Amino acid sequence: MDDLYREIILDHYRNPRNKGTLEHPTHTFQDDNPLCGDRIRIDLKVNGAGVIEQVRFDGEGCAISQASASMLTEMVLGKSLEEAKALGKQDILDALGIPLGPVRIKCALLSLKVLKGALYGLPGVAEDDE
Repeated sequence: MDDLYREIILDHYRNPRNKGTLEHPTHTFQDDNPLCGDRIRIDLKVNGAGVIEQVRFDGEGCAISQASASMLTEMVLGKSLEEAKALGKQDILDALGIPLGPVRIKCALLSLKVLKGALYGLPGVAEDDE
């Protein structure tokens, strides 16, 4: 079973879903993992009903961080803000489907941390940074 999940991770890493940035996102946030250099930015366009209509991620890093970001974008697309806010650590780990050590868990959860930053309106990417 681990081999199947490893293939899914590699597929998301090699062929990331929703990669790039959005022009004029309603929500955006960027952060990095200083321990390994992984960096992720997530942009969202949320409609008036509070539903995520578009999502993109950008960044660089290891296969785990980039694959988890790709998977997370698929999880939140079409979800309400409340549903997206309810996603947690276990949702990401379940999607990855393989056991991870403490260092790799930080890589896997970076995209969730960035998503929460965007959803809760934390100060993130400034216009000058784009």
